[in-house]
Amino acid sequence: MHDVVIVGAGPVGLFLAGELSLVGCSVLVLERGREPRSPLKAFPLGMRNLSAASAEALHRRGLLQPLLTELGAGEASDVDGSVRAAGHFAGITPDAAGVDLAALPPRLPSPALDGRLTSLEAVEVVLAERAVRLGVEIRRGVQVTAVEQDEEGVVARSGEDEYAARWLVGCDGGRSTVRSLAGFDFVGTEPWFTGYVVHATIGGAEKLRKGFVLTSGGLYLNEPVPGYLAFEDFDDGTFDRSRTPSREHLQTVLRRASGTDVTIDEVHLASSFTDRAMQTSTYRRGRVLLAGDAAHVHSPLGGQGLNLGIGDALNLGWKLGAVVRGRLPEALLDTYTRERHPVAQRVLDWTRAQVAVMRPGPYASALQEVVRDLLMTGDGATYVYQRLSGMSVRYDLGGDHPLVGRSAPEFRLEDGTRLADLLQDGRGVALDFTGAQRLRSTAGDWADRVRYASGKAVDDLGHGAVLLRPDGVVVWADGHEPDLAAFAKAATEWFGQPG
Repeated sequence: MHDVVIVGAGPVGLFLAGELSLVGCSVLVLERGREPRSPLKAFPLGMRNLSAASAEALHRRGLLQPLLTELGAGEASDVDGSVRAAGHFAGITPDAAGVDLAALPPRLPSPALDGRLTSLEAVEVVLAERAVRLGVEIRRGVQVTAVEQDEEGVVARSGEDEYAARWLVGCDGGRSTVRSLAGFDFVGTEPWFTGYVVHATIGGAEKLRKGFVLTSGGLYLNEPVPGYLAFEDFDDGTFDRSRTPSREHLQTVLRRASGTDVTIDEVHLASSFTDRAMQTSTYRRGRVLLAGDAAHVHSPLGGQGLNLGIGDALNLGWKLGAVVRGRLPEALLDTYTRERHPVAQRVLDWTRAQVAVMRPGPYASALQEVVRDLLMTGDGATYVYQRLSGMSVRYDLGGDHPLVGRSAPEFRLEDGTRLADLLQDGRGVALDFTGAQRLRSTAGDWADRVRYASGKAVDDLGHGAVLLRPDGVVVWADGHEPDLAAFAKAATEWFGQPG
């Protein structure tokens, strides 16, 4: 029996598998697809936006540089506090120079301050290599047909084969079999449009403007790869997505969305999507949990699907690992839904709001003008950047300290030690900047679960010490005379009893 069976070998399942294996759990990943690579995962159709928060998560597990290498993107290097791109809302792109840096959560130089383009294929290659290196078993060509659980464990069935584990996590996408078999609800809003992503030979392509273009017929995106287009048809999601869209259908929709008479001469690859926005009310039923698109689906507007799933895996991984290893009670898993469900709800509403602004008609056109004016202000640019970068995420962990509940800035000690270096083994981190090592003895009571590091920081942002969960979230922070009793209370809450 494995500790955990994960269904789905996409980025979310693979990242979660690595997180669990990192802390000593035995993990089996089941994937229905027989081949790990697919043209739909590679550039250009597999192109995805990696947010600053996701880049940070990879950086803190030593995976950002391998991803950049896989992408042929050179060496990771520190970015200062400036913002190079603010993102977009409904195709409206604010000026990055307008982002108010003082209004953002505390930032320190890091290779992960900016988002970047990647592909599903590159992300999966890097995460699969890590998972296998850590001892994860990946079985492909396995379609789960039944899920049964009791108080002791859970069994996933595929035909006559059985896969038993103490816990099972469904990371099997928007049409999740695990979600259905385990009896999760899935509620939300039905689609207003069908979207298409195509790689095609286009006749008259010069008639298409570059970038995101809102028209009276909808929206299209014409960049950054020649022949790569995304566009939307406000058909209330009636297109049958079980079939491949024909060249004629794509051409009709593109002409309507673009307001041009361009011709699609040849379709090389095509896929479709909708703005259906659905979510489960809980991410756990007994010994079965959900993460990524299995727990929530939404349109790809703003490029947040991959990032939302990575955030789920980062949040769940260390918690489930602590429960499996007997370090913390099962009640810890309740914080997974409590923390991540509101984050997904905000993303669903963010995508719904964009669809309302984009929908063809005089009311939406009027709304577009108002939204555009607002987004071109400094406050508007700052708001969009915070939402798309992941920097607005803050978990309610109690107290009013501005760092608690947020991902920690990339603290660096004067000896060169960086926070990312300390987080790579999946333990929590206690950083002591006091110079007197006031936390050493107290932190030592959790030495197997919390890594202690001390020394003067290049910039401590006014703090004497901080305590971080394994996902990099600050659970306690204090000044240069840290309260040891408060530290011990936070450590016990998040890492279990000392000793």
